[in-house]
Amino acid sequence: MSAPRTPPRGARPPRGSRKVAEPHFLVSAVADEFVAHCAELLGSAGTVRSRRMFGGRGFYVDELFVALIAYDRLYLKADAQTRPAFEAAGCTPFIYDKAGDAAGKSVTVGYFSAPEDAMESPALMQPWARHALAAALRARAAKPVARRPARKATPRRGSAKTAPTKL
Repeated sequence: MSAPRTPPRGARPPRGSRKVAEPHFLVSAVADEFVAHCAELLGSAGTVRSRRMFGGRGFYVDELFVALIAYDRLYLKADAQTRPAFEAAGCTPFIYDKAGDAAGKSVTVGYFSAPEDAMESPALMQPWARHALAAALRARAAKPVARRPARKATPRRGSAKTAPTKL
């Protein structure tokens, strides 16, 4: 009987057996039912699509990023104009611990939890979704338009063939 064969150094483990790193801010896996519920709530503001990101979910309304799910909560985009409304409703900001930081720094980004009552129906969520959409529109308008780099001049095809030849 031979000894079990050890894989060569640097070899990858068999497909599907690799360990996947746990997301650093997501407590549990986002349930599909909750994602569908949040998409339904945000649907009153426009066409909604979601995609996985950072172990949670991100939501786009009319192709503008307006919300995310983390810690099993829905967070809506906010800015300086909409922040007072979120704070008055008792919403909490999205805060996460910076990965790899020994000091344990917390980072606050421009998202606030959705109000509890707004999570009950699309009609109650609509004003909050509009706040998030307006904040996303202002953020997009504030970004400078990326300019395409100038292309190098290249000779036209066939120009050498049609050029006069020396006699």
